[in-house]
Amino acid sequence: MPTTKPTVLILCTGNSCRSHLAEGLLRAAAGDILDVQSAGSKPAGYVHPLSIKVMQEIGIDISSHHSKHMDEFLKQNVETVITVCGNADQACPLFPGQVNRHHWPFVDPAHAKGSEEEVLNMFRQVRDEIKRVFEAYADGRRDQLKGGSK
Repeated sequence: MPTTKPTVLILCTGNSCRSHLAEGLLRAAAGDILDVQSAGSKPAGYVHPLSIKVMQEIGIDISSHHSKHMDEFLKQNVETVITVCGNADQACPLFPGQVNRHHWPFVDPAHAKGSEEEVLNMFRQVRDEIKRVFEAYADGRRDQLKGGSK
């Protein structure tokens, strides 16, 4: 019997950096059990090139991602919404079927100042923070599945 994977929607304002980092990382960690998507309340219209670069450094390709508006998901069954910036948390509507909502804010690396290397290091730092949080979340979801199947 085919079952559909629950949708996890990761929201940020611009949907160009943090939400794509989180989408790529969560998809890598739990794409077999979750349908992972990302969107923005005011999409920038592109995925930041440094987000793509720092993900490639750890073997995750997000170069095919594109910036989407959260309204695209209003008619879909979204089980969990995770906001990764304060503005998206405030602008977040209730989605059909939504059971869970989490707010895990991260610094926006797109606003980093300094040399190319300093800016790149900020993207790496944010990527690594998101990786820790979303891998722990993926582990928790796996544990729930194991517990729920007995």
